[in-house]
Amino acid sequence: MAEFVFPPPAPVTVPVSDGRAFPVRRIFCVGRNYAAHAREMGNDPTREPPFFFTKPADALVTEGKDTPYPSETKNLHYEIELVVAIGKGGRNIAPAEALGHVFGYSIGVDLTRRDLQDEAKGMRRPWDLSKGFDASAPIGSIVPASEIGHPAAGRISLSVNGQVRQDGDLADQIWPVPDIVATLSKFVALAPGDLIFTGTPEGVGAIVQGDVVEGEIAGVGTLKTKII
Repeated sequence: MAEFVFPPPAPVTVPVSDGRAFPVRRIFCVGRNYAAHAREMGNDPTREPPFFFTKPADALVTEGKDTPYPSETKNLHYEIELVVAIGKGGRNIAPAEALGHVFGYSIGVDLTRRDLQDEAKGMRRPWDLSKGFDASAPIGSIVPASEIGHPAAGRISLSVNGQVRQDGDLADQIWPVPDIVATLSKFVALAPGDLIFTGTPEGVGAIVQGDVVEGEIAGVGTLKTKII
């Protein structure tokens, strides 16, 4: 084996509720998976095939650590989401078999440089850097599906400084988890370690330095981080 030019980075992991660590391979995110959120963003909520964007694995913020406010933005937005942790890989997975590929679930926040995203959309440019920047994905512990099953309904909420900003239900997802996993597997071969952020309900908005962001998904868990 060839010598490394420099020491390789340590693997990115997310704590599991049973004390183990989940090694992360890739992060995929679903856009516009709640009709009300699509409307508030000025889009047609008609049921259409889900679309995806990505974040680097090292964008994760774990264990309730503080989240630094990113550079090059004046409009940082929060988006609370159910996160799917893939434990079994596959390609062209059938919806009826998709849940068999899920190891567990977590709660995450998709942070967005909204001003950069809006500018990129207006100029028809990629908006990777509005989504995939450093520390753009706070996440809670992963809970195995063997413990909680596969949540398809239940409250999903986010508060800022104790005030509720987002308050929805997983049942309002346009595309439930089996459809998301099946669709994504048509485009890429899913692998153990992949995470999928499944979209956010309405109520997204801006946060600033000093804000404390807290999220909760019934039966899945909680998340808390301070913007510094």
